[in-house]
Parts: sequence; C-alpha cells; structure tokens
Amino acid sequence: MDGAERLRGGPAAVVRDPQLFEEFYRRHVDAVMRFVARRVDDPHTAADLTAEIFLAVLDSAHSYRPRLGSETAWLYGIARNVVSSERRRVAREAERDLRFSGRRLLEADDILRIEDRLDAESPGRRVLAALARLPEGERAVMELIAVDQLTVTEAAAALGIRQVTARVRLHRARKALREEADSKAAATNSATVQASSPGAGTPDASLLNVAGGEA
Repeated sequence: MDGAERLRGGPAAVVRDPQLFEEFYRRHVDAVMRFVARRVDDPHTAADLTAEIFLAVLDSAHSYRPRLGSETAWLYGIARNVVSSERRRVAREAERDLRFSGRRLLEADDILRIEDRLDAESPGRRVLAALARLPEGERAVMELIAVDQLTVTEAAAALGIRQVTARVRLHRARKALREEADSKAAATNSATVQASSPGAGTPDASLLNVAGGEA
C-alpha cells in the first residue's frame, strides 16, 4: 500500500473531515472511474456510479482493515456492490425511460472526457464478456485479478473471502478458460471451410489472455 494512504485521510478519517474526503476522492477517483468504465459504456451511467461509490465509502468506512489490503482493493469491493446493484435495478425496470430519471447533468466536456475513458477501457469490457460464462464466484476473482490488476490477497479482501478460497477459484477459472479456448480452436480446425479462412485455428484471444498465469 502507498504510505500516503496510511498517513492522511484513510476511510475512517474522511467521514469526519470534508477536506480529507476531498483528498481521498482525488487520490482514488481515476482508479474508480477506470473500474466503472470497464463495466459500463455510457458516460452518464459511469459518472453516476462513480459518485455513488464514493457516497458508499461514507457508509462503509468502518469496514476498512489496512492489514487486509490497500484502499484501492477495498474500494473495488464497494464498487462491485454498487455496479451489481445498478445492474439489478435496471433489470427490474419495466420502462427504460426510468433509467434516465434523476441523472446528473453533465457538461459537454465531462461527456467527452468520460467517453475517452470508456473507449480506453473497451478491451477490459471485452475481457469481462469472455468471463461471462464462469460461475459467479470464479468470475468475480478472475475479474479483479485479470482485469482490475489486484493481487490474490487484495481480491480476497475485496470479496470478503479467504485467500485460499480466492486461489482455488482462480485456478478453476483459468482451467475452464483454457479448456474453452482449446475447444474453440479444435472446433475451428475441424471445419474444412473455416480452416482455409484467415485466422482459422487461432483460439479466442480474450480467453487466452485472461487464462494466462499459473493455474
């Protein structure tokens, strides 16, 4: 963890001091926005969710334990809950117009800035799509490690599970992804017509990328 996180304005302190909250926000807003941008592709939604995550910090500050991981890892745990809640909310809505009610008003420059971030994080969204078929527990660990670049220890802390559980889930996820990539390559090679086309026989790049590392 960065020493600056320990010295000033940790989660517990920001609840009591608006200035420390602002410092905390500035320290982490880019990382949180990147996390969100890997999971949504609309600038208004990205702005709203980022704001909600920092509001949730005020309610969850008491849960932060420095020995379990960095502030960023802890924030990602909160961010996952906020994003998941938003997805459930949208899924329950019968009228899509409800998605736009009460949204923050963004200036044109804000929209352009967030759209640039969304474009930059589009590879991450493609990788997340490649993980969609994994069981929830394995997908959650794989997302945080392969996409959000947390360590196994930090991912376990973000998800509230033991490190050994995180390692087992990571092993299973990587094995499943390698098997899927191999299966797709075999199916492509077995098709005579497809075998003569460009790129035939090449396993899915997204699957191979996230399946990398020690099993």
